[in-house]
Amino acid sequence: MTSLEVIALQGLPLIKACDDLVDLIASAFRLNSVTPRVGDVLVVAQKIVSKAEGRIVDLATVKPSAKAFALAAEVDKDPRLVEVILSESIRVVRARRGVLIVEHRLGFIMANGGVDQSNVAPMDGAHRVLLLPENPDRSAETLRRGLARVTGIDVAVVINDSFGRPWRQGTAGVAIGVAGLPALIDLRGRRDLFGRTLEVSVVGFTDEVAAAASLVMGQADEAAPAVLIRGLRWSAPESTAASIVRSPNEDLFR
Repeated sequence: MTSLEVIALQGLPLIKACDDLVDLIASAFRLNSVTPRVGDVLVVAQKIVSKAEGRIVDLATVKPSAKAFALAAEVDKDPRLVEVILSESIRVVRARRGVLIVEHRLGFIMANGGVDQSNVAPMDGAHRVLLLPENPDRSAETLRRGLARVTGIDVAVVINDSFGRPWRQGTAGVAIGVAGLPALIDLRGRRDLFGRTLEVSVVGFTDEVAAAASLVMGQADEAAPAVLIRGLRWSAPESTAASIVRSPNEDLFR
């Protein structure tokens, strides 16, 4: 692998609940004159997957618990929003004014439990928030199979999201759903340039794919939530994004 193409698929409409992402992305392939090939990887923003799956909550329908009221006062957030965050989480990791880091039920350590308020259009003035997909790996596999059926090509799929990182400023794209490629590539046992055996090198392959796609997806009004990456090569077996999550007994900071 000496070069990669990272192609933003333009022309996708604003996604609504129950929209058929397979059909819309297949149409975007045609609109952008892109013909899928074996070995291509489609990276899709979590937001459009969550919207299509109807993972939207109107805060007007949320009744905060006493725990949510207390935590909301501590972090200076809307108690209704905090209640939704708690409902998506299994543990509060850190809380201070303006910051709420939790362990999501899927195992991700993330701000606000992945509950998002950006680019969730209030078409009728309602205050809505967007949750992560119920099962991002399953969502990725469903999209992969649907596109294979429509296009005749088995394109790998990554669902990406933007995470903050401990000890580093700024967000970066990471994979929260994976189908058709290895989430991790274990290099342990291979030799480096000088013949030394690698002992701890495990590459976060799909996180690197997700981050590459994020460069052209953008974070604001770029409206490019689907990206095709061409030119990747891998030989490791397929795995899921769930396999990326470090188990508690291996986590030195938990």
